[in-house]
Formats: sequence, structure tokens, C-alpha cells
Amino acid sequence: MTQIEVEGRRLGLSNLDKVLYPETGFTKGEVIDYYARIAPVLLAHIGDRGITMRRFPNGVDGGSFFEKRCPTYRPDWVGTALGPGDHNGSIGYCVLDSAAAIVWAANLAALEIHAPMARAGDIDAPEMVVFDLDPGEGAGMVECAEVGLLIRDVLDGIDLVCFPKTSGSKGLQLYVPLNAGATHSHEQTGAFALAVAQAIERAHRTLVVTVQTKALRKNKVLIDWSQNSRHKTTIAAYSLRARPAPTVSTPVDWDEVEAAADGELLSFETDDVLDRVDERGDLFAEAATLRQELPG
Repeated sequence: MTQIEVEGRRLGLSNLDKVLYPETGFTKGEVIDYYARIAPVLLAHIGDRGITMRRFPNGVDGGSFFEKRCPTYRPDWVGTALGPGDHNGSIGYCVLDSAAAIVWAANLAALEIHAPMARAGDIDAPEMVVFDLDPGEGAGMVECAEVGLLIRDVLDGIDLVCFPKTSGSKGLQLYVPLNAGATHSHEQTGAFALAVAQAIERAHRTLVVTVQTKALRKNKVLIDWSQNSRHKTTIAAYSLRARPAPTVSTPVDWDEVEAAADGELLSFETDDVLDRVDERGDLFAEAATLRQELPG
């Protein structure tokens, strides 16, 4: 056990040399180091939300489990917030509102951090709309980027700004910040996302699909509007993903999305992301602050 201090909090870290990404040799110690270094920007996007952790105690090839209920053995300075719950009743989700709390979660091999659309203070008031673009068999990031540009153009037409990020896996995600308090409901944000998705589907039937049916998704991109449900979470900006390499869900700009539509690679690992933040700051910062309202 290695003892460290983060922001005045004492933490015991274990198995730092354990390889969690076998293909690249990326260790648990390196996972913790990444999360400690990215924490200052990550906090803006998860610090006020109840978090679901996806843990990989034996690495990305060793199975995983989603942990909604915050462990009872957490430090007393790791808080909880009520979330949607499950059939057994309400659940107290972890609130990772400090660098120390993020490092604590990383030590649990919580490689992936999933966040809801609503802040912990009011789980019935979504503060953003998400379009999750998932390529089917035969499609990839090129097609996701093409669809992302179509969504951006539709939203531009109704004076809404959206921010893109990679999923860190195969796809792309677009976030429409609201940050308008209790102005919107999950039913409204979901209906809005569905309407936009179906409009694009009607105009681009060979490229876009809005239903999950696997047989219909070949060579197309699913615009998954259902991620706006009260019970759903999406991968947080700057979270690692459980892929062969330690890829990260990375905020990008529209020039990069346009380049990806032309075939340029749009995938980033931990060192890339830390360098990007050092050089360009948090490209997703406005997603946490920009106030917008959906059309009536």
C-alpha cells in the first residue's frame, strides 16, 4: 500500500504496478496519475453530479461491473447524492467533487466515469441534451462525423450551440448545454432529441437510423436520442474507456470533426489529452456554463 496526500486528504493506493490495459502495458498507477492530472478540468463536468462508476478490477480484459450505489467503505469525505435508483429503491451515488475523490475512485479501478444529464441538486431537471452517435457494422468515425455536422447545422438553424466530443470508443457525442435550472424536463429533452434525429433520418436514410434494431443499423449511424432518459448516463468528458489502449472521451472542435469526416483520425489517449488541455484549455468548458433554452 502506497500512502499519498491529495488536497490534504490521506489516501492509500494499492497494486500500482498492476497492468489494466494488457495490450499497451498501461498500469493502474498510470490510470491514477492520469486522473489526478486531469482532475482540475474533469471536476467541472462531474463534480456536481451523482456518478456511476464502471470498474475493471482485473483490467479491461478481465470483466467489469457498473457501480451506482456508492460503496459503504468510502472515506467520510466522499459524499453521495440521490439518483434515479432501481427496483430496490433510492440509491446514493458517489459525488466526485474533489481531486482526492477522483483519485480514490481511480484506485478502485473505476476506469470509466458515467454521468447523468441532470445535476445532483435536481435530478428531474436535465441541464443538457445529448446526441450519442453510434456507428453500426460497416460504418465508423467518418460517418459519425458526417452525422455530427448534420446535427450541428440543424441546431444552428434554431440558434442552439452544441459541443462535440469523442466517445473514446467508436463514436461521437454532441452536447447541447441548457444550464437553465428547472426549465426543462427529461421528457422534453428526449422528445427534442428524437425530433431532430428523425428529421435528419428522413433526409438521409442511407446514413442515419434512430431505432436500436441491429439489422437496420448496417452501414449507418444510430442517433441514440434515448440517452436523454432520466435513468441514463453517458461517458463523461475526459473519462478513460475500456478499450485495448487507454483512449479517452475527448472534447474536440468542429474543424477536427470536419477533418474526421474527410478521413482523419479522431482518437486520443491519455498523454494526448493532457497535452491538449495544456495547450488549448478545456474545449468543453462552455458545456457546463452556457445557458440555452429549447424551442417551445
